[in-house]
Amino acid sequence: MASERVDGSVTAIRASTKQRIDPGMHIRPRSPARQALQRLRRDPAAMAAGVFLVLVALASVLAPVLAPRDPVQTHLEHRLVPPGTPGYPLGADDLGRDILSRLLWGGRISLLVGFGAVLAAMSVGVLVGLLAGYFGGWLDSLVMRLIDILMAFPAILLAIAIVASLGPGLRNAMLAVAIVGIPYYARIVRGSVLSLREQEFVHAARLIGAPGVRILTRHILPNCLGPLIVAATLDVGWMIMAAAGLSFLGLGAQPPTAEWGVMLSQGRQFIRNAPHVSIIPGAAIFLVVLALNLLGDGLRDALDPRLRQ
Repeated sequence: MASERVDGSVTAIRASTKQRIDPGMHIRPRSPARQALQRLRRDPAAMAAGVFLVLVALASVLAPVLAPRDPVQTHLEHRLVPPGTPGYPLGADDLGRDILSRLLWGGRISLLVGFGAVLAAMSVGVLVGLLAGYFGGWLDSLVMRLIDILMAFPAILLAIAIVASLGPGLRNAMLAVAIVGIPYYARIVRGSVLSLREQEFVHAARLIGAPGVRILTRHILPNCLGPLIVAATLDVGWMIMAAAGLSFLGLGAQPPTAEWGVMLSQGRQFIRNAPHVSIIPGAAIFLVVLALNLLGDGLRDALDPRLRQ
């Protein structure tokens, strides 16, 4: 009888234990990306900036539908009308062109230049930083000396010199700000690779015979994405301002193209009697760059590995 009671107790304990560790009831640990997203959601400033940027992007993409007028069509009888005029919610410029329509169409160009230049600079900079940091030696010395030469010049002056040599135009301005941004990403990736290539998981990959390309793409590059995402988010704002500055100087987009820098340049001579012609595109640049900086700060805190539990 005692043996039966013991066997029954053991069976009950096993059943209870099996029920508690039932795989169907197992809660999977959250991935780092999900943890970062949850931390980002707790940052109201970053979330508000992200929503604002999404709305700006949607408004720019839908400019052919949302714009009430042709952005380059002139109406001299309505030149410099103030905001709130019927048919001109944000007023008109010196040629009677609707500022709201030009603002929407200009957002397409400014955002395209900002994100396109960052993508181009990051593509080249990441490749250069990966190769220089992982292989080292003469390749690292040569690449970093070239990077130091590029970084010795002020960024905006170097961009002006490149555009001046290539000729004014939106494509050349985009290429110039992309070239200026390459050293920024190369140094970020190289610094991350120098610390990651001595980690245990990289040594383990070498011991099992993994080729260098696989180690770079599967083990090192994914661990560099956090700093790269933050840097790219913050850099888009600078790219937009740099492209707008080149257009303001007459080296970027050319009139009558609807671009925020061109709108600023054309409105500066009317700053006294029609300040809205310059203030509105300037405010658009300010708000977009501010939102990008707030989102970048939020991503930096959310992707910080020291905050992961």
